[in-house]
Amino acid sequence: MKKTILVFGMLILALLLLFQFSKYAIISGDLKVELIVAAIAIVFFFVGIYINKKSLSKTDTTVVNINEEKIKELDISNREYEVLQKIAEGLSNKEIAEQLFLSESTIKTHVSSLLVKLDAKRRTQAITKAKSFEIL
Repeated sequence: MKKTILVFGMLILALLLLFQFSKYAIISGDLKVELIVAAIAIVFFFVGIYINKKSLSKTDTTVVNINEEKIKELDISNREYEVLQKIAEGLSNKEIAEQLFLSESTIKTHVSSLLVKLDAKRRTQAITKAKSFEIL
């Protein structure tokens, strides 16, 4: 996240400097407007190529085998498993309720049930145990 902010900050700074340079170049009459527009287009072209390469290289190829037997052994229902996945994504009860079209109290019930079934005291501990059981 910090790297993305830094890259975009540097990009904005470079554009600002390019625009300031173009303003002074036009006032002094050293460069034509077409050359300035071409320089800006070239900068955006290379920045676009760089961002495209970075975004394509971040494909996640890790495949986790879900232990279906452990889910049945722990007696976790399909809906509870969906809630567990949403918890692992870092969503709050309210956000989970909105995504699954359930009430917030239903989500709280599912979370409580999951904590009991996974023998956890907190949501983070439940996620850790679920990963150790290979169900996430």
